[in-house]
Amino acid sequence: MSSNNKSVVSYFHLKPISTWLAASLLTVSAGQALAVDFHGYIRSGIGTTLGGGDQACFKARGASAKYRLGNECETYAEIGLGQELYNEGGRRFYVDTMIAYVSNQANDWEPLDGSDDVGGGKGSLRQMYVKGENVIDALPGATLWAGKRYYQRHDVHINDYYYWDVSGPGAGIEGIDLGFGKLSLAWVRNSDEDYMSEGAQSGTNVANDTFDIRLSGLKVNEGGSLEFGFDYGRANLTDRQDDLNFDDQKGYLFTTQHTQSDWFGGFNKLAFQYATDGMVGTGHNGSRAENGKMYRIVNQGVVNLTDNIEGMYVGIYEKKDLSDDKGQTWMSFGVRPVYKWNDVMSTAVEVGYDRVKPQDSSKDTVDLRKITLAQQWSAGNNFWARPVVRAFATYAKWDGDKYNAASESIDDGEDDGITVGFQVEAWW
Repeated sequence: MSSNNKSVVSYFHLKPISTWLAASLLTVSAGQALAVDFHGYIRSGIGTTLGGGDQACFKARGASAKYRLGNECETYAEIGLGQELYNEGGRRFYVDTMIAYVSNQANDWEPLDGSDDVGGGKGSLRQMYVKGENVIDALPGATLWAGKRYYQRHDVHINDYYYWDVSGPGAGIEGIDLGFGKLSLAWVRNSDEDYMSEGAQSGTNVANDTFDIRLSGLKVNEGGSLEFGFDYGRANLTDRQDDLNFDDQKGYLFTTQHTQSDWFGGFNKLAFQYATDGMVGTGHNGSRAENGKMYRIVNQGVVNLTDNIEGMYVGIYEKKDLSDDKGQTWMSFGVRPVYKWNDVMSTAVEVGYDRVKPQDSSKDTVDLRKITLAQQWSAGNNFWARPVVRAFATYAKWDGDKYNAASESIDDGEDDGITVGFQVEAWW
């Protein structure tokens, strides 16, 4: 493709993003001085697999996450624009927007529409909502919101696992002060697409609703607080879908979480979760999900062992008992200690282990062991300091007779792999 033709194609591929940027700027600046809040996240880099080929990434088959240091093979970005629209008499309105982009970081030219099979570039609208603070006189301090947003997500940083996440289009009110804690209520939707009804294409989607109730900020000990969550999810069928016998699975997700601050200079967070049927997962109902139940324990934290040594740890146990033996038990353990040489340079080591045992005894139990050594240069010496530029080397080992844990570049039957490369990560 000539450079002129590429410029024309670039215009049409980037036009939706430029339109979003222009519309966002016009929306938030109408009738007032422009003071846009710019926030976001990026990661990108380059790597290779020893023996040849692109950088492989390693993940145990069936695991919900993988340890990410030196083990991310994509370019990913979240670009957000926000603006305060109104602030008078203690009442405040704020609009927030975000688009996301992901590609395989394989080429210079990676279109956003997914037309490049190698680059695999895709874009998505992740947030577009407005929140109003102190707008309900009877509920001082509470926030009313509506639109599409990330909603009170809980994750583990070192393996990028979001174990409690009901994000999507919705509405709610959060931070209702009860005196002993804060109450939040939300209604969020996610849909099942390309639905098949009794073997025939229906041509319609099934709307799945999640009703989220959270009680947080319950002080139970010095520096410690509890949070309780109840999520009810159900398929919201139309009369026509009901007549066609569409699946209308529903379920519950219960969460209890304790957060301890001042934990060896950091924090510890312990979560217990129990889910049934359609809500087996992280917070979205599945209308076609299997019947069953799930138990999950997540314990994570960051500690400062000395002035120069800081690190994060996590342990996860998740058991899914599903109909037709489709469940599994996933166990995961990982640590990432960091040694700080000075205010900007550090060395990180990440060790992770994942084990997945299928409920069906005829299937193999698989595991994966992974270790990464990374030299880092960051904007500060805190564990969370970003941006950070890393040079890394990763080694992973698994049972090659059972499966291939590598995303690419390593042949079936091999049982280990080594990758090296560079990565940048930033949030602001």
